[in-house]
Amino acid sequence: MSLKYAVLAALLEGEASGYELSKVFDVSLANFWPATPQQLYRELERLAGDGLIQARVVRQERRPDKRMFTLTEAGREDLRAFALAPTRRPTALRDELLIKVQAMDDADPAVTRAQIEERMTWARGKLDRYERVRDRLLDGRTEERYLGEADRIGPYLTLMGGIAFERENLRWCERVLAVLERRGRRVLRGG
Repeated sequence: MSLKYAVLAALLEGEASGYELSKVFDVSLANFWPATPQQLYRELERLAGDGLIQARVVRQERRPDKRMFTLTEAGREDLRAFALAPTRRPTALRDELLIKVQAMDDADPAVTRAQIEERMTWARGKLDRYERVRDRLLDGRTEERYLGEADRIGPYLTLMGGIAFERENLRWCERVLAVLERRGRRVLRGG
C-alpha cells in the first residue's frame, strides 16, 4: 500500500489543508501509517496531478495563502476500489528495538533498560494522544452508542487498534523490565 490511500482515506473527513492533514496523520493514522509532512505534501501534489483530489487556494491576510484539498469523484472511486480489493499479507513487525533486545545478552543491561524506558515514554505519549482523540470523538457518549450512531466509524475503529497496540507495547516493556530486574538481582547474588 502506498501513502496515497492513507491520504485519500483521511480526506473522507472533509476538506483539509496540508497542515491539517499532517495533524490528522499525527494523531490518528500514525498508529498504522506514519508519514512526515514532506512526504504528505509530495503525495498531495501527486494526487492533485492525478485528478484524485482537487485543491483550492484560500487567501489569508497575515499569513501565506493556504491550499485546501478535497477528494474528487475519481479519488472516491479509487479509494472504493482499494477498500474492496483483497488485503495482502499483513506487514511483518520491523522494530530496531527488538533486534537490540535480541542481542542484549552481549550488551550493557543498563543501556537496554534505558532503551525500554524510552520506548515506554513514547508509547505513553502516543496512548495519551490517542485517548484524547477518542474522548473528543465520543463527546460524552458511550463507545457502543458512538459506534451505533456515528456517520463514519472507520477512524474510530483504527484508533482502537492504535490504543490496543500501545497498551500492549507498554505491557511488553513492563515485562522486559521486570525480567531484567530479576536477572540483575540474581547476578548480584551470584547465581
